[in-house]
Amino acid sequence: MAHTRRKVVGAVALLSSAMLLAACAGPAATSTSKLTDGKVVIGVLNDQSGVYKDLSGPNSVIAVQMAVDDYKAKYGDKAVATNIQIVKADTQNKPDVGNVKAEAMYDRQQADVILDVPASSVALAVAKVAAAKKKLYMNVTAATTDLSGPTCNKYTFHWAYDTQMLAKGANGVVAAGGKTWAIVYPDYAFGQNMSKSFTAAVEAAGGKVVASIPTPFPNDNFATFITKAQASNPDVIGIMAAGGDLINFVKQYNTSGAKAQLAVGLMFITDIHSLGVDQFTGTTFTDAWYWNYDKKNRDWADRFLTLTDTRPSFAHAANYSAATQYLEAVQRAGTDNADAVVKELEGKKLEDLFLRGGEVRADHSVIHDSYTAQVKTAAQVTEDWDFEKIIATNPAKDAFGPVNPECKL
Repeated sequence: MAHTRRKVVGAVALLSSAMLLAACAGPAATSTSKLTDGKVVIGVLNDQSGVYKDLSGPNSVIAVQMAVDDYKAKYGDKAVATNIQIVKADTQNKPDVGNVKAEAMYDRQQADVILDVPASSVALAVAKVAAAKKKLYMNVTAATTDLSGPTCNKYTFHWAYDTQMLAKGANGVVAAGGKTWAIVYPDYAFGQNMSKSFTAAVEAAGGKVVASIPTPFPNDNFATFITKAQASNPDVIGIMAAGGDLINFVKQYNTSGAKAQLAVGLMFITDIHSLGVDQFTGTTFTDAWYWNYDKKNRDWADRFLTLTDTRPSFAHAANYSAATQYLEAVQRAGTDNADAVVKELEGKKLEDLFLRGGEVRADHSVIHDSYTAQVKTAAQVTEDWDFEKIIATNPAKDAFGPVNPECKL
């Protein structure tokens, strides 16, 4: 697998070099004259090595490269952007590191747009940099509603999901008898926002949150927190961690003897693959996209598989979508000027691989259909990675909360 990835990365590097030479030497270079500096630079800023690397990480760079390839194939010599470069950096899930890396991308690497950025605390730090630099930022993997609320800005778009969308899944759990909840959450912006959104959703559905328990982030020992959650004898224990922390929690929960139903606030298909369906069987959760939902998704997932040896999470598909829609906006604007591109995104209805019923709202939250998914039993799995059964489609207008009045653009 490692050898295959080195070959793919090498091929991408050679392709990038060839495109750069062609842009400098041939007639196609005339189309780049509309760009502010003769090229478009897309920055992918995420967790390349830590708890979120599998759900997005290095493979999101490949997803973005797929978007670039598809844009060039679609427009050919009519493309506004012919010289497109992709740069990447690792935030280590630390706001100060993310801040420095974002500034370096915008200033030294001349990034026109930054994509991805998991960990809400990091995402909020990068939003401030984007506003100060007046450069595009399309957040894909942070859930905090603050991105399209009190900290919103003209240059930031919240692309894939947020805590209010995820919390919609609590309605069905309460309706099925899960009336009392203990919520366990990582004690930083994402977890705090998740706890607030799920508490509101549980109470609105007629349930009650009897305990709200913060944990360190990242964390590998949840025994004490599981014991605290059980002490209130809830019907449901809701875990709001993600990535590696979620996997650690579920492993320890399943060996703890806990009797409460387990509800997962945020889960990616990579989490299920890591532990196996037996650890999650029957778990119902909200998903933003599923690779085997229909032929359109599967065809793209097959391409992704040949490049990465893995199936895509919704984060990979959403990064592809964000890169695609950014380039389409550049194409419509005829330039990569940030203000012009913003105008081409605001208020638009968008449809693509990831965005079904997509719309860019006034608060720069990008809404779209979401899905209520349930993890299959081992007997129901007919091929590797096909772990989810989609039991409901939630239309965009119902899947997200209302426009946030705290957002003043």
